[in-house]
Amino acid sequence: MKRLLAGLGPDRRTVWRWHFFAGLFCLPFIAFLSLTGSIYLFKPQVDALIDWRFDHRMAVSAPSPRQDVRAALAAVPGSSFLAYELPRSPQSAARVIVDHDGEAIRVYVDRNRHTILKTVPEEKRFERLVFRLHGQLLLGNAGSVITEMVASWTIVLVVTGLWLWWPRDRRHWGGLLYPRLSPGGHARWRDLHAVTGVWVSLFLTLFLVSGLPWSFVWGHALQSVEHAVGRLTSVQDWEIGDVPARDTIAGRPMPMPGKTMDMAGMDMPGMDMPAAIPAEPAQGSPAALDAVVQAAEALALPPPVLITPPASPDAPWTVRSDTQDRPLRASVKVGADGRLISRETFARKGWVDRVVGYGVAAHEGHLFGWANQALNLLVALGLMLMSGAAIVLWLIRRPAGRFGAPPPLESQRAGVAAIGVLCVLGVLLPELGVSLLLLVLATRLARLGERG
Repeated sequence: MKRLLAGLGPDRRTVWRWHFFAGLFCLPFIAFLSLTGSIYLFKPQVDALIDWRFDHRMAVSAPSPRQDVRAALAAVPGSSFLAYELPRSPQSAARVIVDHDGEAIRVYVDRNRHTILKTVPEEKRFERLVFRLHGQLLLGNAGSVITEMVASWTIVLVVTGLWLWWPRDRRHWGGLLYPRLSPGGHARWRDLHAVTGVWVSLFLTLFLVSGLPWSFVWGHALQSVEHAVGRLTSVQDWEIGDVPARDTIAGRPMPMPGKTMDMAGMDMPGMDMPAAIPAEPAQGSPAALDAVVQAAEALALPPPVLITPPASPDAPWTVRSDTQDRPLRASVKVGADGRLISRETFARKGWVDRVVGYGVAAHEGHLFGWANQALNLLVALGLMLMSGAAIVLWLIRRPAGRFGAPPPLESQRAGVAAIGVLCVLGVLLPELGVSLLLLVLATRLARLGERG
């Protein structure tokens, strides 16, 4: 029986090689993503610090949102109104987002004098840059594909690492549940790598899984499955791949200037759309904005709250919360007279939307307040420690002038169970599956070349 069970699993050297090469590819990215993710964790605090001077001004005496919008449009000639962010306090400046030649520009307006304080493109705001660094490496959809590939192979790294860690002698827990800091350099770094990796592996896996719906390949695969089997999810509340900030703010895909966009039969990630959108969306009556803002203030939605004009003359305005604590988000339709028409809350979304929403909120560190941020920061620091310890361990063990990969055995045994696990992962993670097939093909070709 023991021999049969042993034949189901791979030999240790084979798992070690998988772990080594997966780590060589993934660990630099893991350290980088941990660093950028740690910064993005504190997005509300960083944004508040950057905008401090715009939120500590003289209290507004006679607010007029429509005059704020007119001032912003005049400051950016040729622009159109995209959204108005509800001020968080009487001392806050107005934030008006305008669309100029397909680019979203944020305009800060003094609400007493209606003068311009600052203009900045949304894509160049600090936390937006960090967001694109973390999810796309500033490479757009190509970067999203690379990040998804790293996430897929990191799951292999976690599985093989746990297999190598699994204790065969349970009499000693040093080096298993806590690092032994007294032994020599090699054992110390090995423990820092293995023990830290074990403690953060569960959180790392949750991070990876919760980030997949945002990635280009997996996100669109989820969308395709949803279309094939029915309305499991509306894919409404997250971006798939490289979505412009302008579309995210508008809550819908926006046509390029001077063009019309036929949306019939087209489902843009993150938005539900009517059949067609005019090239120049109706801006709504300027007088209506004041009434809509008053209605939005009474709703007391979690900030930031965005007010967007109707896409057609007869459509209502939209007031929605874009808080990072996604279960608290809500979207409200408001008439031009300030009358509430409908309200959509997180609880009314499809179950897949809710699962993804909870996962993303936890991923970004905002599901349960400061404790979530502190936990995620601790995990990110652990990942950086684990990555650094692995690099030091490799440099210590690597023979001089050699690569230092674990040499293969004459007869490498992968095992039925391991092959089955890889097949399942390859189906669930398309990029992993494709890369595994390419690796198998390259290995076969290399062996044929050696024989030839």
